[in-house]
Amino acid sequence: MAEALLRVSGLRVSYGAREILRGVDFALRDGESVALLGPNGSGKSTCLNAISGFAPVVAGTVEFGGANISGWPAHRIVRQGVVQVSQSRDLFPDLSVEDNLALGAYTRGDADAAEIYALFPRLSERRRQMVRTLSGGEQQMVAIGRALMSRPRLLLLDEPSGGLSPQLVADTARTLSALRRRGLTLLLVEQNLGLALKAADRYLVLRDGVVAEGGAVRELAGEYNDLVRAIYL
Repeated sequence: MAEALLRVSGLRVSYGAREILRGVDFALRDGESVALLGPNGSGKSTCLNAISGFAPVVAGTVEFGGANISGWPAHRIVRQGVVQVSQSRDLFPDLSVEDNLALGAYTRGDADAAEIYALFPRLSERRRQMVRTLSGGEQQMVAIGRALMSRPRLLLLDEPSGGLSPQLVADTARTLSALRRRGLTLLLVEQNLGLALKAADRYLVLRDGVVAEGGAVRELAGEYNDLVRAIYL
């Protein structure tokens, strides 16, 4: 088995007296796509935030590319190649599409967005529009595109289908599948089970702050009833 690109060991995160993650363990290989599933409040977003440096690690380690990045500031983790697209997207609404994309390339000093426009042709048509004038789906394209501009080694996605129409959810699924085929390592938090499993090689179920179970998506053979029960019951 290939060496892990990301290894999370005994990860514990608390907010005040409330413990959110209580010892999370998992690993991702280079080029692998993994869906992190679980009910609301199970700690999925907190896990992504801890990996990317936006949540304080109380105990345990996050290793990336062989380096222990636990406790590193977020900007340093980004420079290592770990980039997160949050639920709120964190865009600059009064800047244009092309300016938002260019900001994603600050870690490598290269603002060529040709690959992003090829992936999202709609953004090419709107490249000079202010982001605040775009639809929610288009803003999500900008957020993902901006993250890709840094050429990440690991892309963290937190609920990329949130608030999108069924058609745009389908478009997002195709985009994530394309990124997976390109060999980009993905860790995805997503409530839409169909989208999550289309984009993933493996799944992990987070419950009560720990990884309760997991497996290969292909072994499900399109039958998700047992997985739904594992997540919500």
